[in-house]
Amino acid sequence: MFAALLTALLFATSAVCGYRTARQIGGIEANFWRITLATVFLTAWAWTCGAGFAGAPEWFMLSGLFGIGLGDSAYFQVLPRLGSRRTVLLTQCLTAPLAALIEWLWLGTKINLPEIFCVAVILAGVAIALAPGDHLKISARDWKIGLTAGGFAALGGALGAVIIRKGYMALESAGISVDAGTTGYQRVLGGILIPTLALLFFKWRAAPAHGGWFEAKTLAVSREKWLRLWPWVLVNALAGQTLGVTCMQWALKTTPAGIVAAIIATTPIVLLPMTRMVEGEEIGFRALAGAVVAVGGVMGLTFFQHG
Repeated sequence: MFAALLTALLFATSAVCGYRTARQIGGIEANFWRITLATVFLTAWAWTCGAGFAGAPEWFMLSGLFGIGLGDSAYFQVLPRLGSRRTVLLTQCLTAPLAALIEWLWLGTKINLPEIFCVAVILAGVAIALAPGDHLKISARDWKIGLTAGGFAALGGALGAVIIRKGYMALESAGISVDAGTTGYQRVLGGILIPTLALLFFKWRAAPAHGGWFEAKTLAVSREKWLRLWPWVLVNALAGQTLGVTCMQWALKTTPAGIVAAIIATTPIVLLPMTRMVEGEEIGFRALAGAVVAVGGVMGLTFFQHG
């Protein structure tokens, strides 16, 4: 439970930073640099303090392909269109039930009725708090793209989470214990391919307008933008794919994917004060009421798990 709540806090921080970078340099490039830096950090951990490729890397790399490669690539197309709070609301509220359904169909993991009720309360609280209002104007085109990409992001995230559970089952069957940082490293290796290919395709399409492949405008973001954005990119990589994913791996080691996803779905509640400061969104009575409902669901889930 603690690991999942810590993941929500880290993912909230990552979402705010991701929104800033995606608005400035585009979702494809922002996602690529976030995952690249996270790969560097997790590689350093895995080959110094961790266990490298020990365990069941094939499962965790497959998880990264779906969760990071497909899911996060879609997620970063939603961020600049719907904003960080709506993006997290949409993806996390869909991820939780999808993860529970996939894990039940594939792995046979069942959630009892009190836990299902608490999951529903958490998701209802998030929905109450963050249902779209009229204070943020979004075009019809951005809504359509955002909703479609959000569905893909949620499906990728749900598949990734359940495959992590499968990986830990494989480790348990083999009698092997591997730390969460190492499995996070194995996961990010499977996830970096698609963002890299997406960035190369994006640069290839932009090259003619910039005068060719080797022109500065094609190859990189301007120096002035990097000077402004590098702290946001760094914190995004650390809070999201490095520490956040490690905490999520830790949580999934012992807790069903549907429950972990539901707790992480409180991320937009944590985002309330952050988006007020960074994006200027108002926090009204509905948002606070929804926060109370969601936190009550998390407390109930903790009670039924450990009661």
